[in-house]
Amino acid sequence: MINASSWAVQYVLVALVALFAGPLLSKLPAAQSFPLMLFGLTGFQSLRLIVEGVGLVALCMLLLRAFRQMPDNGRGFSFLRQLILPVTALFMVIVMDKGLRVAGLLLLDPVGLTQYFKVYAASLTLIGIWITATWLLHLDALQRFFARPAPSTRRQESAAPAEGADEIDPTQESSASETAAQLPTTENSSPGTLGRYKVLKELGRGSMGVVYLGKDPTIQRFVAIKTMRLDEIDDRDKLQEVKARFFREAESTGRLSHANIVTIFDAGEENGLGYIAMELLQGTTLTQWSRKPNLLTLEQVISILATVAEAMDYAHQQGVVHRDIKPANIMLTTERVVKIMDFGIAKMATSSKTQTNIVMGTPMYMSPEQIAGKKVDGRSDIFSLAVVMFELLTGRPPFIADNVSALLFAIAHTPHLSVRAIRPDLPPAIKEVLDRALHKDPVHRYRRAGEFAMELRSCLEGLAA
Repeated sequence: MINASSWAVQYVLVALVALFAGPLLSKLPAAQSFPLMLFGLTGFQSLRLIVEGVGLVALCMLLLRAFRQMPDNGRGFSFLRQLILPVTALFMVIVMDKGLRVAGLLLLDPVGLTQYFKVYAASLTLIGIWITATWLLHLDALQRFFARPAPSTRRQESAAPAEGADEIDPTQESSASETAAQLPTTENSSPGTLGRYKVLKELGRGSMGVVYLGKDPTIQRFVAIKTMRLDEIDDRDKLQEVKARFFREAESTGRLSHANIVTIFDAGEENGLGYIAMELLQGTTLTQWSRKPNLLTLEQVISILATVAEAMDYAHQQGVVHRDIKPANIMLTTERVVKIMDFGIAKMATSSKTQTNIVMGTPMYMSPEQIAGKKVDGRSDIFSLAVVMFELLTGRPPFIADNVSALLFAIAHTPHLSVRAIRPDLPPAIKEVLDRALHKDPVHRYRRAGEFAMELRSCLEGLAA
């Protein structure tokens, strides 16, 4: 993942080199004896053209890097990514003009100075219009970058689920420092310590409560600390039930040891605040790749989801069901490792909330049995992962409605959209796998996530054949 600040510094330095290094070097006494003479120019003229040419090439390389590595996150990165092309074009025109006017007027003789100045003025005008139009068209992305998000994580039943309405997680950005810089801190003071962990700063808010960046001073390890307020539960019997479930879930999830599941290090309670310390990751969640035009290739989607299904199968065999599989809880790290986050945490969060007219989490990924309030098993996670698969392949979920109630009804009773109706290029085998995993009745789905993974791997082999 590209670092915006370091990239911006490099870009400005290279632009300054392209603009000023040539004129400065060409004025040195040694430039008069520069051995290479291009197009019949003098030594200092040739030196200036070469230096400016190298600067423009370096600028183009940084432009290419921006387009390849900058994520289109709908915020600051999107604004920079769109604006950098016309800005680079403006730099190139200005540098080329200065070089030609001072060092290469002979090169303009075949064109004619009058004609050249007309082309130059027209180029500046068009690029100015280009920059203005790009700025205005992507101004909303810049405004979202500086906007202060609403602190509440609850959704009223009358509100429709937004496409990007997943809870904020500290591992959604490329690094903990970038995340902290982009997310505003709350007015409430952060606890100094939680257990043995030193709380450094607030990163955001998740389904459980506030998320902090912490550090274990004993081994100098940074962790993500997700918290839940236990002192807000007035009913003493309910409080004991929630605390027991909280630590039971944390203990069972903490036993999971899998390369594709985020590791939980510790759990505890301090001053009415329950907390879970877990592995701090660097990477991007699948939310970034779930909308056009940022969809991954078919091979990438199948490979990632097969890995997720295998990790889910391991967890299910340990008796742990995720209950909240969605793109925001699946990360692709900077090392290209797939990681599932927040195992069992959805159950902890919802166990302490009153459910009247409130939907916790993201309802569009719930299975029919979750909506019905039935006991869920691993087949519920399979349904949720199939919804994620549909979204990553098409850029939209399989169920869409005007409000939460209509959405839940559609998931429970309405057939899902045909994936090949949206993407006719997909192989029939992909549709068959999705249809089975999205079956309303869990009896007719895959019995285990491992079977789902095997079918996905089989599809992947078919694509490679």
